[in-house]
Amino acid sequence: MKKDNVIQDKSYQFAIKIVKTSKYLVDKKKEYVLSKQLLRSGTSIGANVEEAIGGQSRKDFYAKLTISYKEARETKYWIRLLFDTDYINELTKNELLNDCEEILKIIGSIQKTINNS
Repeated sequence: MKKDNVIQDKSYQFAIKIVKTSKYLVDKKKEYVLSKQLLRSGTSIGANVEEAIGGQSRKDFYAKLTISYKEARETKYWIRLLFDTDYINELTKNELLNDCEEILKIIGSIQKTINNS
């Protein structure tokens, strides 16, 4: 494993924010369904990045990375929905969406690099 793996670090830090947001939703807003969806998809991004890093082949690496990308897209949906239904404020929404977009761009760039080589 590389010492400085940007996607690994960013997806892990994002997962921490997602866990804290989910905890807030449950503890303060008493929201149990959407928060679980957010928690599942938001933490799955980093988990699949970890699996990709440990992949057995280039194809396996790419497949797990693709799952991470899809989970990040889903997470964006839940963030927007939670904002539009007044469960999270605009500051939280913007922070999470910005982080999620950054992760999507990094994963997309890695996928393009793999496809072009």
